[in-house]
Amino acid sequence: MTEAANTGLLSFLGENLKEFWMITGFANVTWPHIAMIIVGLFFIYLAIRYKFEPMLLVPIGFGILIGNIPFVPGMEIGIYEEGSVLNYLYFGVKRGLYPPLIFLGIGALTDFSALISNPKLMLVGAAAQVGIFIAYMGALALGFSRAEAGSIAIIGGADGPTAIFITSLLKPEYLGAVAVSAYSYMAMVPIIQPIVMKMLTTKKERLIKMKPPRPVSQNEKIFFPIIGFLMTTFLVPTAISLLGMLFLGNLLRESGVTKRLATTASGPLIDIVTILIGLTVGASTQATTFLTKDSLGIFALGACSFFIATMGGVLFVKLMNLFLKGNNKINPLIGNAGVSAVPAAARVSHDMGLKYDKTNYLLMHAMGPNVAGVIGSAVSAGILLGFLG
Repeated sequence: MTEAANTGLLSFLGENLKEFWMITGFANVTWPHIAMIIVGLFFIYLAIRYKFEPMLLVPIGFGILIGNIPFVPGMEIGIYEEGSVLNYLYFGVKRGLYPPLIFLGIGALTDFSALISNPKLMLVGAAAQVGIFIAYMGALALGFSRAEAGSIAIIGGADGPTAIFITSLLKPEYLGAVAVSAYSYMAMVPIIQPIVMKMLTTKKERLIKMKPPRPVSQNEKIFFPIIGFLMTTFLVPTAISLLGMLFLGNLLRESGVTKRLATTASGPLIDIVTILIGLTVGASTQATTFLTKDSLGIFALGACSFFIATMGGVLFVKLMNLFLKGNNKINPLIGNAGVSAVPAAARVSHDMGLKYDKTNYLLMHAMGPNVAGVIGSAVSAGILLGFLG
């Protein structure tokens, strides 16, 4: 081979290597990409080291890694690029398909007995939704539009699927920030809520022992999802897809004749959808679109909404106790469970109760407002959609 041919070959290989280098992540990385990758690793660390909602934080954290691998636009790789695999998976988030399926699984997993046996606990779940509407007014005061304010406010319900559902309809551009914020605060329930609970309760209140829940018949369990669906959806038809799937899942569980369907909804189906929703929500945090001033505002207002929701539940129990006598009083430590983080918030109530009295078991009591919070967040979403949609 002549010297000229060798030079031409080397030049050709050099150009090819240069072109290859230009499409690598190393050539396109920016500091925002690195910052988001660190956030993703931090989520995974929290999930594995401290077991903070690992079913959520592991797929979300890894999704953040996937979404922040730098690439050249136009290669049909990114989650926002039409035709990419990630974009097709993200369709279920953008169009609100995944959240109702999550609610179907939640309904099939959830025992509503604690709420049926003590219906007044429904009021605690409703009171905790105050955080949503106060955050809505706060966002409006800060200059956000009505649709933007509604998307941000729903974070206070500590219900990731509902936050995704309402944001996909009101302000799709905020999906990544709202979803990551909502799931982050859900995962941080064991850290955030005890601070509020201790601040708002006295030692005497924390020692209140509640009488055992009354037994609930099978007929009551069957009628509850039917009556609950009719009452809530007649009030807020805009939440029919969430509430319909939630109560259908519960009816599958309690009817006694659809065990296979209930097992599928509460097992493989909800697991698959959780992986998809976590992965795509995480991947939607592409540094080029996620790291904005609005995103920081969403996180800050979401935190305020979540704190206010927790405070609302605890303070409402204290208010109820002014009118309740003897062993009918409610331990205000279960007020935090009025948010929709099931069953994490109920576990926090239980753990706090045991901290002050090793014989005070609050888990079953806390599940009442906790499942009421799931219903309440869906109803609140329906109300917001009713006058914003």
